[in-house]
Amino acid sequence: MQKIESVVDRRELLSGLAIAGLGLAAMPATSMAKDAALPLNTPEENLRAIVRVSASLKEVDCPWYYNGTIFGVVGEEQPRPLFNFTGMEMYRMIRIAPDEYEMIGNTVTFFRDFETNVFLYDYKNPYTGATNKVEAAVQGGKAGRGFEYSVRGIRPKMAKDKFPDQPLKMWWTAAGDYIWLHDSTVYPPGMQAPRMQRKTNFIRRDQFLDPKVDSLASMFTAAVFMPWPKWMEMGERPGHIVWHASGAKLKSVADIPDEHRNRAMNEHPERMSLAPT
Repeated sequence: MQKIESVVDRRELLSGLAIAGLGLAAMPATSMAKDAALPLNTPEENLRAIVRVSASLKEVDCPWYYNGTIFGVVGEEQPRPLFNFTGMEMYRMIRIAPDEYEMIGNTVTFFRDFETNVFLYDYKNPYTGATNKVEAAVQGGKAGRGFEYSVRGIRPKMAKDKFPDQPLKMWWTAAGDYIWLHDSTVYPPGMQAPRMQRKTNFIRRDQFLDPKVDSLASMFTAAVFMPWPKWMEMGERPGHIVWHASGAKLKSVADIPDEHRNRAMNEHPERMSLAPT
């Protein structure tokens, strides 16, 4: 959901807060599946599950919608709410082999006034006193430049040689009627710090245990730590931003709230689908 500089162009990798993550790659972690009696003990079972949560086992568009608030953090000062945002991400899994997928995605995120929640086009920067032109966060992946999802791990395809093979093992938890997954975005090396995203997806247990469901209904919440957005023109000023986002996977683009969907369709229609042309 944000523009970032790197040895690998993030816009060419996938979407960004991706907060939806939303298109978030997950780092191998300790699994609690065995204690919860879930079928998640092998890399193959973990791969099938994360594909169903993130998108679908079928090669179809899977839209997500999210909103939240961005905070500015400088030294020991109290974090300051700067603005809100709404966003959509579109994911599609392309099956490469029985044990490997590539996930590609698009992102369209708009920033909003913290108090009124109306779209921001100009922003009075509280740190510099300048009025900044607000830029939407619009990014898109394409085949060959997304994320590899495989039994060997989840990593950016353009930088996969920077990450060793590891058996895919996720951190799943089951309690009552729900299952949830904690994961973190895998970023290419060499990116400006701070750079971290931690997300939790929530799924109903009955859906999760139904093998006939290719795409699981899911909600998420995430925290993302990033450098100042370029459009804020902060220069070398110390500090960073923290995104807090929550959202859900939707059945179709039509389910995105009207105000966000209509603006995205008008300004960035090419980002509203990943279907081959």
